[in-house]
Amino acid sequence: MPIGNHMAMNIPLLKVENLVKHFPIRGGLLGREQGRVHAVDGVTFELAAGETLGVVGESGCGKSTTGRCVLRLIEPTSGEVTFQGKSVTHADKAQLRALTRDMQIIFQDPYASLNPRMSAGEIVGEALTIHKLTSNRADYQNRIVELLETVGLDADHMRRYPHEFSGGQRQRIGIARALAVRPKLIVCDEAVSALDVSIQAQVINLLEDLQAQFDLTYIFIAHDLSVVEHISDRDAVMYLGRIVEIAAAHELYTNPLHPYTEALLSAVPIPDPGVKRTRIVLQGDVPSPIEPPTGCHFHTRCPIAQKPLCSNEKPKLKALANGHAVACHLRG
Repeated sequence: MPIGNHMAMNIPLLKVENLVKHFPIRGGLLGREQGRVHAVDGVTFELAAGETLGVVGESGCGKSTTGRCVLRLIEPTSGEVTFQGKSVTHADKAQLRALTRDMQIIFQDPYASLNPRMSAGEIVGEALTIHKLTSNRADYQNRIVELLETVGLDADHMRRYPHEFSGGQRQRIGIARALAVRPKLIVCDEAVSALDVSIQAQVINLLEDLQAQFDLTYIFIAHDLSVVEHISDRDAVMYLGRIVEIAAAHELYTNPLHPYTEALLSAVPIPDPGVKRTRIVLQGDVPSPIEPPTGCHFHTRCPIAQKPLCSNEKPKLKALANGHAVACHLRG
């Protein structure tokens, strides 16, 4: 995969520091706050230009909220997001609008994320109009055709409406829309989760080709480690709002350290019938993010947890060799 100049110089394109997002729960006649959903609870990572970071975890672990907070589609409760040395968290409206040209998102549901009243050409061209990226009507039309063809669609598709496309084609329109402003960072928020397995592979291959062609940087969010295995350079595993392990993709798959990562990997199917893997079945359910467990959030389901250490003390994300980091009192 392409490695940009920023990566070569070890300068992060994106820096996320102690990101927190709590959603208030209101009730009663006066709508007073009665509790909080701890969606993201102190997430920190860096991303180099040209790199793909896979963010993986069960539904409700906070991975999509993290991606949307990075783009300020959701306002973070606290923490700092810096893109190319500029603060995203404290940017005003004009500054944020300029930043959004370089940071785009591909949504999960290709059926819900496209306006059914707009043609494919209008959907792709909307950003061109907003950011005034074309000089005349002919330039506008040519740019839309170019974008559609870049993602594997035909020029005549620009006049069709979303209901006339398959799920995979709709997602390609979403990708073309994201590419319209020539971004540097794209958050792929479960971008292939709603597609058939065969179509998933096609879209992932397309994203890899586009990354090589345009030197893109991805945050690739998924709930399945097998989906991000071939596209990611590094993977971050999240559990209940926290990153519990982060490492280079090959290192994570061959040498997982956190018990939760081990459990996720044990569920990944192996195509070779001669290779057997012991399935790790976690006990109980994921705790409520309204009242997450004290100490290590995973200790209520962890097969190696030790009390009172794991139940009382929050583990720090410890940096180990080869860029591997794990948040576990008993590993690393």
